[in-house]
Amino acid sequence: MSGALQSRALVVCLGLVLGLSGLSARLIHLQWFDRRESGNKATDSYTRKLPLPAERGLIVDRNEDVLAWNLPVTTVRVDKYHLRDPRIAAYGVAYSQLAGTEEFEIANEYERRRMIMGERFRLLEAVPPHQIVERHFKLAVAVLARHLQQPKAEIRSRIEESSRMDLTLAKDLREDLADGLEDAVRENYIQGFRFEKKARRWYSSSGLATHSIGFVDHEGHGQMGVERMLDEHLSGKDGYRILKRDTRGLLLAPNEGKVKPPVAGFNVQLSLDMGLQAMVEEELDAALSLYKSQKAAVILADPKTGDILAIASRPHFDLNVREGVEDASLHYAVQAIYEPGSTFKVVGTSAALDLGLVGLDTNMFCHWKRLDEGAFAVPDHHPYGDLTFRQVLAKSSNIGTYKFSKMVGRPRFVEYVKKYGFTEKTGILTGSEEAGQLCDWSNGMNFSRMTFGYSVSVTPLQVTMAYCALANDGLLMKPRLVTGVIANDGTMVKRFDPEVKNRVLRESTARRMREALSLVVSDYGTARRAKVPGFKVAGKTGTAKKFSPAGGYYNDRYVCSFAGMLPAEDPAFVCVVVIDDPNIDDPETEEFERPGGGTVGAPVFARISARAASYMNLTPTEPIEGEDGEILAASESE
Repeated sequence: MSGALQSRALVVCLGLVLGLSGLSARLIHLQWFDRRESGNKATDSYTRKLPLPAERGLIVDRNEDVLAWNLPVTTVRVDKYHLRDPRIAAYGVAYSQLAGTEEFEIANEYERRRMIMGERFRLLEAVPPHQIVERHFKLAVAVLARHLQQPKAEIRSRIEESSRMDLTLAKDLREDLADGLEDAVRENYIQGFRFEKKARRWYSSSGLATHSIGFVDHEGHGQMGVERMLDEHLSGKDGYRILKRDTRGLLLAPNEGKVKPPVAGFNVQLSLDMGLQAMVEEELDAALSLYKSQKAAVILADPKTGDILAIASRPHFDLNVREGVEDASLHYAVQAIYEPGSTFKVVGTSAALDLGLVGLDTNMFCHWKRLDEGAFAVPDHHPYGDLTFRQVLAKSSNIGTYKFSKMVGRPRFVEYVKKYGFTEKTGILTGSEEAGQLCDWSNGMNFSRMTFGYSVSVTPLQVTMAYCALANDGLLMKPRLVTGVIANDGTMVKRFDPEVKNRVLRESTARRMREALSLVVSDYGTARRAKVPGFKVAGKTGTAKKFSPAGGYYNDRYVCSFAGMLPAEDPAFVCVVVIDDPNIDDPETEEFERPGGGTVGAPVFARISARAASYMNLTPTEPIEGEDGEILAASESE
């Protein structure tokens, strides 16, 4: 043998040895080192892991009326790979061939399965594959059309015309409808369809307290309000089901797969009373219609616990439909910051009273509509002259309030501002919240404006809690929207107890302030329209010019508000009304030159408070006059 031939033979032999060695090494790796991965891949080809979503917890109000619950729905999906596989489609065709025959009808389940397998093999040998696929598809469309109550042609075209091999055929089917369809598909041995069950979040009073309750996205995650803030407690833990197919691709019975059950989420109880909430929103909508306003808020709170009994913001949206949610997403009650105007006057006046600098009958010269302070002037509504402490509040004198606040001093005034909870978030569990701010109070002009509600920004909720402090004998409470997180067995998982943030005023000061503020709600004061028959009301009007983005203030645009409580002696609730940019053109109010807290906010407060007092079954504390002026007893007035 020549040297060249020997060299070629050696190269060939070496190549064979190396190739066979490589194949041997790969085989050893697969058998010994990669056995688990290979086994998993083989198993995966015959299994499907379907998630079992956890049932989201309920949201209920203080009376345990359900506000948010879960509506079981099903999505029907089409697997076109299975629809186009004649080996799989033959099952449904085989069943249709045998169903109704005497032999098939008297057979048991095991015998029927054997008969279907036999007919399937016969079909695969005798019938062209494309005919098997088409016959199965017709059977499937007929079953789907009957249960979905849709035309066969529409269902067929949706499946055939889609470029996706895995597509959604129907979404959010009712549980009874979906179960009937799933049973029919299984009983007819139809292949290529799967049913994904989930729960759609549903809100029973979808137009009430929308910003506070919030909603979830399509994946069930909270996006706003309590749904977002307590998402971890509400959502629970998902489970799963392993569905198995045999070597021929036939889906085995569901109970033959592994199941890990989901763990339901906890329930959440709110402080809201939906009876009061409905009243508040009805009156708020009526007011906005009357005053042609788009933005507003009303808050009703229990001053002793800080419980938010009702809270409404406008604009709002429907929780189930959610059209226009982006334009209405601002929770005006907790996110809108505005200059409060005269409702802020309780800060400086109560501070002077609390420090013992003045009494309720202390006289103050309020000048003649203008007070010159050198570099700036303090304007007033009217030339009041001498007014007592009570009268300063009743007439809402800017100069009187400024002079009482000046007695307190700037540092101590700011201290009381913060004690009332202004310039910091309240901590309510609704998500985003604004804190507000003060302008530079070392500036004399800024300080003067601050005393009567300008150069300071607040939220309606901060004003509400400040007035709750006056109603609660000087104690500032943290607003409580959520009272507890509860397991399905009734166990309290997490309790939110009433929380005192700090003492703002002495108890005696708070009581004297309520006495002074009751004069505001009289024929002498600015809030005669806030009267509620049968009750002594204490409160304060607020009318603030709107700030113009161009600089300065509009002369004809206002934020009108009223903050009040009843009964004044021992308030059962505090109600704050804030209406942005109202327009008065009602004949009943033509006598007034401009919108104001007394003409806009006070009447809304009166209507809400009268209905709330009746709903809460409060005992009247004042005589009630009949239409002819006769004094009626409480029992006669009911």
